[in-house]
Amino acid sequence: MNLGCKATLPLVFLFSWVTSTAQEADSTQISSSTTPQIVVDSISLDDSSISSQMNGIISKGTNGKFQLKDLEAARKSDSLWLKELSKSADWFTEMYAEVQNIDEEKTPEIDLPTDTLKARLARLNEKTPFNIAYNPSLESVIKSFLVRKRDLMERMLTASQFYFPLFEQELDNQDVPLEMKYLAIVESALNPRARSRVGAKGLWQFMYGTGRIYGLDVSSYVDERNDPILATKAATKYLSKLYDIFNDWDLALAAYNSGPGNVNKAIRRSGGYKNYWNIRRNLPRETAGYVPAFLATMYIFEYADEHGLKKVNVDRPYFETDTIIVKNTITFDQISKLVDISKEELEMLNPAYKLNIIPKIKGKKYALRLPVSKIGTFVNNEEAIYAFAKKELDSLEKPLPQLVETKNQIRYKVRSGDYLGKIAERYGVGVSQIKRWNGLRSNNLRIGQRLTIFPRKPYYTKQVAKTTQPKVSTEGAAKAGKIHVVQSGDSLWTISRKYPGISVENLREWNGISGNNLKPGTKLKLCECSS
Repeated sequence: MNLGCKATLPLVFLFSWVTSTAQEADSTQISSSTTPQIVVDSISLDDSSISSQMNGIISKGTNGKFQLKDLEAARKSDSLWLKELSKSADWFTEMYAEVQNIDEEKTPEIDLPTDTLKARLARLNEKTPFNIAYNPSLESVIKSFLVRKRDLMERMLTASQFYFPLFEQELDNQDVPLEMKYLAIVESALNPRARSRVGAKGLWQFMYGTGRIYGLDVSSYVDERNDPILATKAATKYLSKLYDIFNDWDLALAAYNSGPGNVNKAIRRSGGYKNYWNIRRNLPRETAGYVPAFLATMYIFEYADEHGLKKVNVDRPYFETDTIIVKNTITFDQISKLVDISKEELEMLNPAYKLNIIPKIKGKKYALRLPVSKIGTFVNNEEAIYAFAKKELDSLEKPLPQLVETKNQIRYKVRSGDYLGKIAERYGVGVSQIKRWNGLRSNNLRIGQRLTIFPRKPYYTKQVAKTTQPKVSTEGAAKAGKIHVVQSGDSLWTISRKYPGISVENLREWNGISGNNLKPGTKLKLCECSS
């Protein structure tokens, strides 16, 4: 939804966890002086026997489950909220459509007198740094949310209990108004894996480029735009920077959605006004509905009781979770089997891992998040778990996909038989994205053309064996001087006949030719060279 910024279980985390970093989490791992033990049907595997015992693979107990024991009895996590919050994927689509298609002409009938609304908005304005003033457009959006999106708002009231403590912590760290937490509802409906039609991702809907600027890494395995903590840190930094530019939180909101450039254009087209409502008609359509949706959400949360909106109160308002830095490649399937936690819960707690694989990459630190009741089990059996994972992965018939980091764009050379749909499918991107990245106005490609692509899924880098071509004869090479000047009557076929070992396709590829017409005087390269 966020064109300028664009930014499964919505989570809310303990403050002690929020303030801990991945590096600090690493210190929770087992010390070298502690001997990890793994109990499997009364068979004990310590460090000295892991290698020999692992040859038989960690066996299952009589109940069919792996019998890893913690130093203390594990506590059961409350899965009720996993089920409640896993519905969030549908909420994003609903909210996204609402913001894009706000209809201010049709104000629903509801028991909310205009005078009452004005008084409430005035009270909100007194306690927030946003410019909250009554206008008919805002009234229409608020009433629409209260009537047509009432169910959505009630579900957001429930889900927000998991996320808002995390948001408030990071907003406070950057001196961003705490009310900005409502922005994540407008952006993603609190769905960490939300993806907009233009490719923005995560709770805060970051586009690839903006996410990279603010330190969010994207690779074949990992998309940190989906990581709740990292994305929230990035969003608060970006919002703070936008406020530094415009010195107004309303305009910072608008710029977050459509980009600073569009806001500056709207200011110019309005004749220099800097109040959001004065420049609104000059903003993109989506942004015109964006700030009202934010303010309407803020109003509804602040006055939920007055409108009879009900949420499901949680006994424990956030999950008790902790992290551990993963030392070797491991899959969610393996963690699920060994630590006795569902794969669905792992996906909810770790939404940044695209393939349900946590990789081991030199220079990178990737964290696994688990309920506190499971962290001890993992730490206490860490070495044996890695040994099991390695043995299982080594036995696979097919290797894991080779990591291709998308932080460095690739340059793809168009080959014979290529078309945009085929290339897009190979790299997991859309045809429209390739066209936008390369400024293409049509779907036509030419052999040898170079395309910039930001891969969205792993792919195998192929070592293509070069076919042995007959060498160009000494006479032909001397005659060519690596360049052929097209003469009247020349064709690609007649030129290829003059130089043994050079085909029509070679000439097309080396010179970026898609058709057959040649202009006399044109210089054709006779080798795959730069000159």
